[in-house]
Amino acid sequence: MAKKSVSLSVGRGEKLPVSKGAGLTAKGREKYNRETGSKLKAPAPNPKTKADAGRKASFCARMSAVAEKAKNGERAKASLKRWKC
Repeated sequence: MAKKSVSLSVGRGEKLPVSKGAGLTAKGREKYNRETGSKLKAPAPNPKTKADAGRKASFCARMSAVAEKAKNGERAKASLKRWKC
């Protein structure tokens, strides 16, 4: 079963612009979770728990590949910087 597509925009305050580190805002995460039934959490650039440290490592590994392979990986690179990868 595929996830439902959710329209998120910078203009409505649901995503951060690349200049501010890309990624979703709290408003964007709330909308995405509500419409898809997901449980997205806020970024964890400075993990306080072992679970958050694992999330950060997983995110950094996944997003690094996206940033390398994307034609224009601006948003991916900005999010890596925001997560301090």
